[in-house]
Amino acid sequence: MRDLYQHAASWAIIVVAVLSCGSATAQTRSNLDVKGLKAPVEILRDQWGVNHIYAANQHDLFFAQGYAAAKDRLFQFEVWRRQATGTVAEILGPDELKRDIGARLFKFRGNIKKELNHYHPQGEAIINAYVEGVNAYIGEVLQQPEKLPVEFRILQIKPAYWTPEVVISRHQGLLGNINEELSLGMAVAKAGEDKVKELMWFHPKEPQLQLDSAIRGDLLSKDILEIYNAYRRGITFEPGDISASVKDTTGMLNRLNLLQQNPYNQPFEHGLEGSNNWIVSGSRTASGHAMLANDPHRSIAVPSLRYMVHLVAPGWNVIGGGEPEIPGVSIGHNEHGAWGLTIYETDGEDLYVYDLNPANLKQYRHNGKWQTMTELHEAVPVKDAEPVDVTLRYTLHGPVTFIDSVNHKAYAVKGAWLEPGGAPYLASLRMNQAKNWEEFREACSYSYIPGENMIWADKKGNIGWQVVGIIPVRKHFSGMVPVPGDGRYEWSGYLPIKERPHMLNPGKGFFATANQNVTPDTYTRWNTVGYTWADPFRGNRINEVLEKDEKITMKEMMALQTDYFSIPARTLVPMLNAVAFDAALPQQAKAQLTNWNFVLDKQSTAAGIYAMWERKIMQEARNRFIPEELKGLVGLQLTRVISWLEKPEQKFGTEAGKDAFLRETFEMAVNELKERLGYSVEHWQYGQEKYKHVTLVNRLPGLVNAQWKEKVDIGPLPRGGNSHTPNSTGGYDNQSSGASFRMIVDVGDWDKAVMMNAPGQSGNPDSPYYKNLFELWANDSYFPAYYSKDKVEKVTKEETILQPYKKKVSK
Repeated sequence: MRDLYQHAASWAIIVVAVLSCGSATAQTRSNLDVKGLKAPVEILRDQWGVNHIYAANQHDLFFAQGYAAAKDRLFQFEVWRRQATGTVAEILGPDELKRDIGARLFKFRGNIKKELNHYHPQGEAIINAYVEGVNAYIGEVLQQPEKLPVEFRILQIKPAYWTPEVVISRHQGLLGNINEELSLGMAVAKAGEDKVKELMWFHPKEPQLQLDSAIRGDLLSKDILEIYNAYRRGITFEPGDISASVKDTTGMLNRLNLLQQNPYNQPFEHGLEGSNNWIVSGSRTASGHAMLANDPHRSIAVPSLRYMVHLVAPGWNVIGGGEPEIPGVSIGHNEHGAWGLTIYETDGEDLYVYDLNPANLKQYRHNGKWQTMTELHEAVPVKDAEPVDVTLRYTLHGPVTFIDSVNHKAYAVKGAWLEPGGAPYLASLRMNQAKNWEEFREACSYSYIPGENMIWADKKGNIGWQVVGIIPVRKHFSGMVPVPGDGRYEWSGYLPIKERPHMLNPGKGFFATANQNVTPDTYTRWNTVGYTWADPFRGNRINEVLEKDEKITMKEMMALQTDYFSIPARTLVPMLNAVAFDAALPQQAKAQLTNWNFVLDKQSTAAGIYAMWERKIMQEARNRFIPEELKGLVGLQLTRVISWLEKPEQKFGTEAGKDAFLRETFEMAVNELKERLGYSVEHWQYGQEKYKHVTLVNRLPGLVNAQWKEKVDIGPLPRGGNSHTPNSTGGYDNQSSGASFRMIVDVGDWDKAVMMNAPGQSGNPDSPYYKNLFELWANDSYFPAYYSKDKVEKVTKEETILQPYKKKVSK
């Protein structure tokens, strides 16, 4: 385990961050009268910005959660609401019309009561209480406009009230592989199934990719999923969106432009290399108690995607993180156990292609008969224009995204996530109250979206793994390319979640997932297992460390979660031994890699050289081996490229051909580092502003003054790692994705749990919790997530009592 610590500036950074909590007491105390509460609620905000909410009943608990989250993230909430309701064009104009059409086309339109109660036996009451709390705060700021965040003033808009339908929107969920499916269909049509399989790494089984003869491959290149993708993309703001009357408002523009790299709703990306979690049995820990670690990887943004909270009321005592617009806790622990998640490959979407009736384009052929599409008509409000009347069309499979009237074809998306229960993460409400493995696994059976590796560790010493997510059974097709909608390619129901892969108390004493394939060879339901997975390097590294350490400590768990060791580097660097260079600079760079420990530390010159070389290997491999007609349609993973290098006859012909490729790419890396950082190899340190760093900055330079820029910009700070290290730092130079949220728990003592949520809990740059965690996070540190109230009180900065509103009676 000692090599784990070499990447950090010093181990003391982590120790200080975790232990230097002081004996702070509340510096501010306030009492607020709030309409809608049944009894007083106490909110203790600790020095890291986490709200610990103590309520006398369930209604008030979730009311207060909604109230407090909306107070911290009001503009984020408003953007979410507009995306969920298809009303973005109302504030940003006609360019957002297709987004709004998509939002309405894919809106959940089933029984709302059944939907809400899927997530919890009292789901309707819980979600309604949460919405009431959100609306209570919105009502306050509407009465006191001076409290509105700056974004509302810039856009000259006001927040609107929420409904439960906003909470259960699917617009920000990890839904499936529909874009990959269309791309593969086009690739197969252009180059054939064998060529696609040669390039892409399909496993553990190879899918059938041949297009049905009824599918015209030449028509797949049309913008078939434009409406779907418009609905899913994140919002960006441009100068033209700003009211002319406030364009000269000093500094406000910079805050707005952070949204462009944010953001406020950035959809999950299928195939994103993200998220680690693992569980360790007490037999392999120093404390003798089970441990759990989780760090989901998503966009690094301001405000943070995640939001942390501690919820306490009769029947509830749960702490952790989730998305601020969703009640409950997605990743965390209660008094009985802890849980976490990573994405497990799950294909819950298919693209259906129909023949249309030439005499009536509203009719499509299915099972030998013409079926008529269902139509809904809605008016979409548009800024500075009349509302636009739109027609939403549906087949028996789902929403129609494209009609090709010339070729008499239509295309529709069938999504398992449109079933009741398909709102992301809401089934966590059941998990929040689980008392043991059996109850946790039962709660998991309601978790339809997204497909995940759920892990559990409890006070009784049990550790377990359950794959969740609604998954269709496809008996005679892979679901990896578009299929005819004529009735020959129907789903055969859904696999019960408890029949998905699972495990209790593995014999080796630990279990880890990192988006790689972890499906046991003994599993039998292969027609419900996906074909494309993340490279296994992060997962392999975690397993290596856990196998070696039989008595792991909390410190070592933290070191592993922030580890920058690169397994690809360990494989690729020795290949340079056979490669000679004529020029002095490549020779010097190669010498830097001699005796290197393969840790992508931010202070390491060797790491800087290797990281650039790995980039050039992948860039050149894509340029050389992906045919021009397939570029942008098929992906190439590092695992595949390394396998070609290890068996050079596959792609390089001979050892000499392989060595030439390595020489060429290494020289390309040296040249770029020379251009970027100068001729001195000693200056090619990895973590620096001109190389690997993290910063959230103004995207419209020159429109803000220095004072506001300093307030709202975050960073830069140096970073290490890359997307293949356990501490995943996606993005070539500026880190764009990774673990903004972290959690590590020893179930023997809940007060020893540590967490992180960067850059802060608040979205308001005037708040002390806007970026207070950024430096800790960038230095791979943590803060304590105290659970017992006496510990919480010692680190409380703000105490707020929410009291039921009482109408004043005049005398």
